[in-house]
Amino acid sequence: MSGHLELRTPHTPFGVAVNAAGHHLYEGILTLDGLPEPAALGDYHHIVAWLASPIFDTIVALGPVANGTQSLGEIGLNKFMIIITAEERLDAPEWEGRLLLRASSPSSRMSPPDMQEFMLGAMGTEPGDAGIPGAAHAHMPTTAAAPWPHPPMLPGLTMFPALMALDPPAATPFLPGAATDPATLPLARPRDILRLGDGDVVDLEAGLVRRRIHSRDHIMYGFNGQYPGPLLHVPEAATITVNFTNSIPWPTTIHWHGLRLDNASDGVPGVTQDPVEPGETFRYTVHFKDPGVYWYHPHHREDILKDLGLYGNMLVEPREPDYYAPADREEFLMLDDFLMAGDAPMPFGTERSTHAFMGRFGNLFLVNGEPDYELEVTAGEVVRLYLTNVSNTRTFNLSFEGAAGRGDAGAAPQHPRIKVVGTDVGAFEREEWVESIVLSPAERYIVHVRFDEPGEYRLLNRIQGIDHLGGTFFPETDTMGVVRVAAARPADAETFGAPASAGAPAMAATPASLAFDTLRTNLPAAREIALYRDQFDLPIDRELTFTLETTGIPYIVQRLMRFDSAYFHPVEWSGTMPMMNWNSSSQEVRWIVRDPATGAENMDIEWEFEVGDIVRIRLHNERRSFHAMQHPFHIHGQRFLVLARNGVPNENLAWKDTVLLPAGTTTDILLEITNPGRWMAHCHISEHLEAGMRMLFTVNP
Repeated sequence: MSGHLELRTPHTPFGVAVNAAGHHLYEGILTLDGLPEPAALGDYHHIVAWLASPIFDTIVALGPVANGTQSLGEIGLNKFMIIITAEERLDAPEWEGRLLLRASSPSSRMSPPDMQEFMLGAMGTEPGDAGIPGAAHAHMPTTAAAPWPHPPMLPGLTMFPALMALDPPAATPFLPGAATDPATLPLARPRDILRLGDGDVVDLEAGLVRRRIHSRDHIMYGFNGQYPGPLLHVPEAATITVNFTNSIPWPTTIHWHGLRLDNASDGVPGVTQDPVEPGETFRYTVHFKDPGVYWYHPHHREDILKDLGLYGNMLVEPREPDYYAPADREEFLMLDDFLMAGDAPMPFGTERSTHAFMGRFGNLFLVNGEPDYELEVTAGEVVRLYLTNVSNTRTFNLSFEGAAGRGDAGAAPQHPRIKVVGTDVGAFEREEWVESIVLSPAERYIVHVRFDEPGEYRLLNRIQGIDHLGGTFFPETDTMGVVRVAAARPADAETFGAPASAGAPAMAATPASLAFDTLRTNLPAAREIALYRDQFDLPIDRELTFTLETTGIPYIVQRLMRFDSAYFHPVEWSGTMPMMNWNSSSQEVRWIVRDPATGAENMDIEWEFEVGDIVRIRLHNERRSFHAMQHPFHIHGQRFLVLARNGVPNENLAWKDTVLLPAGTTTDILLEITNPGRWMAHCHISEHLEAGMRMLFTVNP
C-alpha cells in the first residue's frame, strides 16, 4: 500500500488562503494505491481517512477513501497527520480499526532543537569562546550619545542566550531630529482630502513633524505636516502636477505606486530621476489612467522614510457611476506597524538597512498613522473600506469581531459579513464573501462590510506565530481599532423595508444595504479581462526565482537558521526572532531575484519588451534557500493578472501591480505591456529592497 497527499492551494482572492484565525488552508488531494478490500484485513467494511493533530486532541473523520485520486476537502490545522484505517463502521467519532497508512504535514518537521543545538545556542559567542569560528563579525561601534537599544521580544517568548547576546548591526543608529526639541515642531495633523480635477496643481512638502504616541512626543516625517499625507481624490483619466519640496535631511523622491504614468515621473532614483536633495524641488506630472486605490511614498531608503510617515493615498474615481456596488459611506484605512523599543522608536541603520532577514516588524499597530482607530456607523449601513498596507514587512490578516448576540450569553461572537470587490488596479470580475482580508505590504483591497447588529466590533489582525525555540505555533491577536455600531432610528429602518421585529434593534435598510446580500458581477472589469483569455494558456515567456545568500553572519545564527530551515511557513506573519533579525544588515544579507535563463541577478537583469507585448511570467519563490519567506512583488508602470498559483488556475481575476509570493510557491502572471520607459520591479518588503531584491526592464515604444 502507498499514498501521496498534495496540499493544493484552494481558491482565494488573496495571495494566500487562511481563515480568520490565521490558519493556512489547503485542499487535500489524496492518491492511494494497493489498498485491498477491507474484508481481506479482518472484520472491516470500509477504508476511512482521518485528519488528526500530532497529539490527537483534534480528530476529524474525512470519510471513506479508495484507490485512485480523491479530494479530502479543506484542511486548516497548523500541524497535522492524515491517517488511513480499515473500519467496521463509518459513524465512529475516531478510528477503531486497523491502521494502514499515515502521513505527517511538512509543518510537523518543525520541532524544538535537539541537545547538540541547544548546547550550541547556550554557549557564549564572544570571539574565541569555546573555539567557535566566526562567533562574532565586525560591527560598527556604538557611541554613548547614540547607543543601540535591544529590540523587544514578544511577551512569553524567549531565545537562546547566545542569540540574546548578539552584537548590534553593522550600522550607526539613526532617529530623526536628534538636535531638535520636539516642542518646537507642530503636531502632525490628520490628512486632508484634496478633491482635484484634470490640470490641477498640488504642492507636497516632506518635512519634520511631531507625533504624539501614548502621551509621548516623537519627531517623525510627514507630507504637508500631515500623517499620513493628503488623500488625492481624482477622476479617472485626470492628469495633475505635483510640486515636491524636500525639507528633510535625506535625499528622496516620490513614487506613485501602481499608476501607469509617464516614466519620467515614476520617482525611482538613479533610474527615472536623480534624488531630490534636501532643500531642493522636483515637479511630477501624475496621470491617473485606471480606477482604483493607490498610494505614494519615497523610493530612496524606503525602510526609513516611509516607516517614519512619508506616505499617502490616492483614489481614482471610476468613470462608470456604478463601477462598484452601492455603499452608504467610504473609509480609507492605511495599515501600518511601527517598531518601538520601550517608549522610544527603535533606531534605523544610517549607512545601511537593518532587519535584513525578515524585515522590520513593528509592535505598535497604526491605522491612518494613529493607534486605537475608531469608526462610528449605523446598523445596516454598508461601509466601503479602501485598505492599504504601508508597513515595511508585515502581512495582515484582518477581520471584525463583536460581542456575542443579543441576550444570549453563550452565543458565539458576531462576525459581520465581508465582501471583497476590488484590489490594486480596479475591480474583481465577481464579488466574493471572505472571512478575513489578507494584505501583504503595498497591496490594496476594496471591501464592503455591513454591520447588522449594534455594538462594538474590534478590527483584528489574527495570525499564527511561530515559537522557533519550542517548534510550535501560537495564536496572536492584535486590535487595530474599534467600530461602534449604533441602532438606526425606527424611521430610517422602515424607509426601505419592513419594520424591525419586536425586541430587535432597528437596522437601516438603505438601497446599499438591500443590495449587499447579492454577489455582483462587475461587467466592465469582466469584459476587459475577457479580451486576454486567449493568452492564458500560452507557454511561459520569462521566469524569475527568488532566493538569498549571506556572508559573514554570526556562527550561531548560521547554525540555528540551518536547523530552522527544516520547515518554512508559507508566510512569516510576525517577528518572533527579533535579535537575529535586527543583527542582520544589508551588508551580510543579499536578497536575490534571478533570471534562471541567463543567471543574471537583481540589477544585472535587463529585460526588454515593446508596447503591446503580452508576457506570461512564472515567479518561483525558492523553498531550498537559507531562509525562505514570502515576497510581495511589485512591478512599476504596468499591470498584470494573477493566472495561477502552484498550477491551480485563478477563478476570479483582477488587475494587480503587487502580488504576494508565499515561500516555496510558484505563481504565474500575465503582464500587459502598455507603458514605455525604464521600469523597476522589486520585493516590497522594504529591507529586502534595500538588500538587493530589485531589477529593471525596458519597454520600447
